[in-house]
Amino acid sequence: MHTSRTIRKVFEGVATRPEMYRMFNRHRGDPAMTKSDAQHLFAGEWFEIAEREHDYMIEILPPLWMRADMFAMREFMTGNVTSVFVSLCIDGRKRFFHGYCDLSDRGSPERMKQAIVERQSRPIRAMTHDERLEHIWSSTHDDYRGYAGPGWPAALQGKRTVLVYCGGAGTVLKPLDDLSDDEIAAKLPVQLRHLPPLAA
Repeated sequence: MHTSRTIRKVFEGVATRPEMYRMFNRHRGDPAMTKSDAQHLFAGEWFEIAEREHDYMIEILPPLWMRADMFAMREFMTGNVTSVFVSLCIDGRKRFFHGYCDLSDRGSPERMKQAIVERQSRPIRAMTHDERLEHIWSSTHDDYRGYAGPGWPAALQGKRTVLVYCGGAGTVLKPLDDLSDDEIAAKLPVQLRHLPPLAA
């Protein structure tokens, strides 16, 4: 099963509105969702959006709370985790982001904001290995990704899988975490394939 509690970028680039909604549902089908134990899947995830998406989301419902540069959605995704939208000035330019914060931890929105500023202020555009995998998961259609079920070895059950072309073997399901560098490059959009690696 996929587990992560770190603050992490899950999409490279500025998400369009359809991409934003896809990312809201990027864990649909995870076994933890059916057990109502999915806080660890969402808390800490973030990605960039456009100003119009930021403004659109603030008009949907009255926010749970607002600060000068961020607001939280009133509807919770799971447990104490809800969407937090942030506007930040980075390198002299106003940018907008969505993240999931566990509001049982009062400091989580500020830590999210600081992590975004630190990550997005780096002078060279690059991606970590984990960011490449998360982008692949975020951008792969539901028909071509899933979770290892009972037919898989016990150690792999519940892990994320994606369809990969393997030459003579054809197209096969493979655990996302087991993709080779060549398979990762093939699954990324052309404009992201040659970004330099970045240490986590």
